[in-house]
Amino acid sequence: MRIDRCSCQNRTFKELEEIADRHGARDLESLQRHVRFGDNCRLCHVYVREMLATGKVVFHQIIRDPE
Repeated sequence: MRIDRCSCQNRTFKELEEIADRHGARDLESLQRHVRFGDNCRLCHVYVREMLATGKVVFHQIIRDPE
């Protein structure tokens, strides 16, 4: 299994990481001010949080959101 993007907006986590770096976005909400993603099903939110924390842009397992 390869999880590497927001399905709603078809934006890769790599693309989101580059936008986050460019704008200094360090959390989900601040990144969403600069780019549209995860506004439909929100399944990518947990992956984007992990990406922002670790820099990882490809995942091979399902991550459960604790919220």
